[in-house]
Amino acid sequence: MRSLLKLAFIVFAAFAAVLPASAQNIRIAVLEGLSGPFANVGEHWMSEFRFAVDQVNANGGVLNGRKLEIVPLDNKGSAQESLIQLRNATNQGIQFIFQGTSSAIAAALIDAVEKNNTRNPAAQVVFLNYSAIDMPLTNEGCSYWHFRFDANIDMKVRALIGELAADKSIKKVYLINQDYSLGQTVSKSAAAFLKAERPDIEIVGNDFHPIGQVKDFVPYIAKIQASGAQVVITSSWGNDMLNLIKAGNALGLKLSWYTFYAGAFGAPTALGDASAGRVKVVSEYHNNIASNGVAAWDAAYRAKTGSDFLFQRARLSILMLASAINKAKSTEAKEVARALEGMKFDGGLGMVEMRAGDHQLLQPLFVYTLEKTAARGGPKEAAIELEGSGLGSVTTKRFDAQQTALPHSCVMKRPS
Repeated sequence: MRSLLKLAFIVFAAFAAVLPASAQNIRIAVLEGLSGPFANVGEHWMSEFRFAVDQVNANGGVLNGRKLEIVPLDNKGSAQESLIQLRNATNQGIQFIFQGTSSAIAAALIDAVEKNNTRNPAAQVVFLNYSAIDMPLTNEGCSYWHFRFDANIDMKVRALIGELAADKSIKKVYLINQDYSLGQTVSKSAAAFLKAERPDIEIVGNDFHPIGQVKDFVPYIAKIQASGAQVVITSSWGNDMLNLIKAGNALGLKLSWYTFYAGAFGAPTALGDASAGRVKVVSEYHNNIASNGVAAWDAAYRAKTGSDFLFQRARLSILMLASAINKAKSTEAKEVARALEGMKFDGGLGMVEMRAGDHQLLQPLFVYTLEKTAARGGPKEAAIELEGSGLGSVTTKRFDAQQTALPHSCVMKRPS
């Protein structure tokens, strides 16, 4: 039996090797945590990428009919495992690497991709980052081969602080974040923007918690409660964010949350009606945006999967990659990177731009508030419900793409 299977594999491999390039799928490796404490996050990313690829393929694919294909690779939330999976992808001849969950992983991948592309010019790859937002990745650690489709930390923090600063009743703020590069940078950035925008606000706590390890957040919530904070700012995500919010509800914590990720992965459900009007999120998308040019895509995704469409950046990264491949008339990494660099693209919510200087996407950002849905007596703008939670998103403030732009320190080294 084994010998027959081996023979079948050899025959299949030989057949694939002689297929004309026009008949071969263009594979995209997505390195995500598909096991472990954040597997739900990884699986959702895969769902949105598969949907986006299906849309491209249904519209004719790229290069006159070639199809895109998602290849999921479980990096187990580990930088070391990500490097193994990068090697796995390059060994398969995959030229497009997607990763986003964890800036520490992204930094390791940028370094590895640089080395691979220098040492193996015939097997170069492009790294498309959809969620790792630490500042160095497009500043001192920038790379020609790396493109970031999410807003960076300072962009997001500045939007949140701009919203917070307008409320003159706020005098005390508590910072709590995961103890790794993302959380540490958010803490520093929030303190700096608060000092600049509202020097009268006191930071009454600045905590870091281990990522993916805390089962009971009650001690952290007790500290927040004792501090007298009126607002918590947090970039924690996944089950950490969910458990933090659940602990707050359990202790009857009544304050406002200014967050990066409270619009997804069980957070609206955990918050419930009692939190209406008290939770704000900064994001490049939410379901109830006025004049939403992504609404049809959103509705189709929800109809197909039964889940909320969350990430415009997942959509944009696939659509812009497809556009770059067509523009380059090639799948060669160097040519596709050249086509992506400086690209302007109608994202459905306004024009976006992949800034050539640092490969940071400039795109509209929204600060939205979770409110009771219109069906439950909330504002009419809260039409679409999140997770069946009774809560819907309402835009508090919109920033157009160029309003989000901040200076960078990248000195891009481009291949000859």
